[in-house]
Amino acid sequence: MTELTTARWRKSTHSGNEGACVEVADNLPGVVGVRDSKDVAGPSLMFSAAHWVSFVEFVKDSSPS
Repeated sequence: MTELTTARWRKSTHSGNEGACVEVADNLPGVVGVRDSKDVAGPSLMFSAAHWVSFVEFVKDSSPS
């Protein structure tokens, strides 16, 4: 299990102030953490860095221009 005490969580600059966002910690070695911004003490999902890059590329390619 990855230690999250050094995680630096951030929201997208495209996020509004509605509070329905996810936060990402991409400063951890080899993994990327994802959590609900409304429940920062709640559970986090962990992805390998390679899987996260694939997911982000897929979302970018699937988004309307």
